[in-house]
Amino acid sequence: MKLKLAVHFGGKSVEHEISVITALQAIAALDREKYDVLPVYITKDNAFYTGEDVGKIEAYRDIPALLRGGQQVIPARLDGKSVLLPRAKKFEKLAVEIDCAFPIVHGTNVEDGTLQGLLRLWGVPFAGCDVTASALGMDKYAQKCVFQCNDIPVLDCAVVRASEYDRDPDAVIEGIAQKCGYPLIVKPVNLGSSVGITKAGDAVTLQRALELAFRFAGRALVEPAVQHLREINCAVLGDAEETRASVCEEPVGGGDILSYQDKYLSSGKQAGMQSARRRIPAELPEGQAKAIQALAVKTFQALGCGGVARVDFLLDRETSNVYVNEINAIPGSLSFYLWEPVGVSFPKLLDEMLSLALKRRRERGNLSFAYETNILAGVTLGGKKSGKL
Repeated sequence: MKLKLAVHFGGKSVEHEISVITALQAIAALDREKYDVLPVYITKDNAFYTGEDVGKIEAYRDIPALLRGGQQVIPARLDGKSVLLPRAKKFEKLAVEIDCAFPIVHGTNVEDGTLQGLLRLWGVPFAGCDVTASALGMDKYAQKCVFQCNDIPVLDCAVVRASEYDRDPDAVIEGIAQKCGYPLIVKPVNLGSSVGITKAGDAVTLQRALELAFRFAGRALVEPAVQHLREINCAVLGDAEETRASVCEEPVGGGDILSYQDKYLSSGKQAGMQSARRRIPAELPEGQAKAIQALAVKTFQALGCGGVARVDFLLDRETSNVYVNEINAIPGSLSFYLWEPVGVSFPKLLDEMLSLALKRRRERGNLSFAYETNILAGVTLGGKKSGKL
């Protein structure tokens, strides 16, 4: 029997369009002999839609028309089953039961544990990182704290709140300069795809960088820039029990920072991270490549990740020091291009991610989430006796 699989993508995020590309790449690669695939598009105002054209990239050239021809649906529980309900009268008869979900989303409001929490509440197993790992994966400061507790090398940093900056910008800028020096990298604390990230070489550019970051997040992360920088990435596949690393890659950018343009538009076509310029495998001494792969696995395990994640590293060419920059809980294009060189095809990668999702559901089935008690039988609350609002 085929697995009824809902693939969720889109959402209220600055990485909305990249999520659509990544998800439709995965949908095209899924083995239809194993899966009955239901694409579920999440609009920028968080409405869920399905329909005949939702899985076709051409339809996203005119999203209003796509939605008019689609069907809005609502996740619900009916008779102990996870279902999607169309917005229609007598909708119970039209409910579509879902066996598993595959959230392929990027950015805040979806990748950060928000959608994963909804799926957990919905009672459906889902691929990828669980709620906590997803939340940590989007918060650059929180994950850095976890890494430090696990002896994973990271750069020192300062975190600034927008409200703190608004009260006294000069004091904030002076404090950052004293702690971190120049040049600096300034980032929104919980965004991906290099959105809102800039390099600052003095107080004037630091002010501009902070104000840009605060357009996208309430907090900004500031850390020293690695002067002789190489960026190295490595993907990891597995769970707490069994984990392995992909080959390493070196993205090729056009400036000091690998930009959104470099990642997604450098080839002249929107094909997700697959289209970005990169060296695969990265040109590294064998011992250094193996050390980075081992550190990627340690990073993945420290956050309790599952499925596929990509760990991004900062390598100083002069000192050979390696720092974990961040982890991407749902990487662009699911980093499938990093697995093909080690014999894992895209369809096989998706199979393994879904197998891990079902394994996690079986493991959770052995846990108790109820505590039998008659405490409510003896409770009397003050105020009105009626249950009406």
